[in-house]
Amino acid sequence: MREEEKKSTSTIRRILKQRWALSAIYIASAAIILAAAFLLQNSFNDSAKDGKEESAETGKNYGEPSVEVNSNLETIKMPVANADKSVIKKQFYDVNADEKAQEEALVFYNNRYEQNKGIDIAMEDGKSFDVKASLSGNVTKVQDDALLGNLVEVEHEDGVVTRYQSVKDIKVAVGDKVKQGQAIATAGKSQINEEAGVHVHFEIRKDNIALNPLDFVDKQASAIQSATEAEGSELENSADKEETPAVEGSEADKEETPAVEESETGTEEAPAVDESEEGTDLENGTDEEGSAPGEGTTEESDSLKDSLNQSN
Repeated sequence: MREEEKKSTSTIRRILKQRWALSAIYIASAAIILAAAFLLQNSFNDSAKDGKEESAETGKNYGEPSVEVNSNLETIKMPVANADKSVIKKQFYDVNADEKAQEEALVFYNNRYEQNKGIDIAMEDGKSFDVKASLSGNVTKVQDDALLGNLVEVEHEDGVVTRYQSVKDIKVAVGDKVKQGQAIATAGKSQINEEAGVHVHFEIRKDNIALNPLDFVDKQASAIQSATEAEGSELENSADKEETPAVEGSEADKEETPAVEESETGTEEAPAVDESEEGTDLENGTDEEGSAPGEGTTEESDSLKDSLNQSN
């Protein structure tokens, strides 16, 4: 055994004494290190690819709603290039306005009055102009309508929709994405409001409810959501307050106990029984009084008999 060990150690020493031994050892160790590094790098690349695929799946539609998300932070603008030279031909019909303002916001057509659901905008010189997108969004409706003067509808975030009527030369189609300030049509005329001349009928709707556009111009689109939520809470509070009189009514019903008191007063008509007793007393009294005269007549008849006997 010792001889074999000596032989093995001697061979190793001989190999190490060779010039190429150390270089071969270095090359082998370097190859092992490079192979390990390559394997580690491949494992990291595989994990990175998996992460990219997952992020691609979760965000593959990210580009589509980006317009709507940004529109919620945009400031609502008038649908004209130069708002300083524009005029309002017809105001929005506000139910809380005074009678005169409501009359001015009515549209007369075909012997009927209609409430104006938006504002009618024209230029001071009466000329045509480009109709701009008030907010960024997606075009959901393009409709030819001679009565309304054609229609373009753009949908935004949180159920907000902007409508542009009385337009011509429409430059967009359904499914298009428009940016704020982009020209979507040209102002035109409509049969329903010929008095306005060349104009654009502009509406802002939230969940298909028309709002006054002038209340939100130069404000962020998120103000529409907060305003409608505040209005809804006010309506709920007013409804809760209106329900309280029902409780008062029940208390009023409870206060109708005087009817019971009347019945008690009715039961207090016991003097009727006293009257009956008085009636019996009166009857007894009449009997007694009647018997008294009877006794007087018998005494008179006896005295007459005595007088007749004496005369005989």
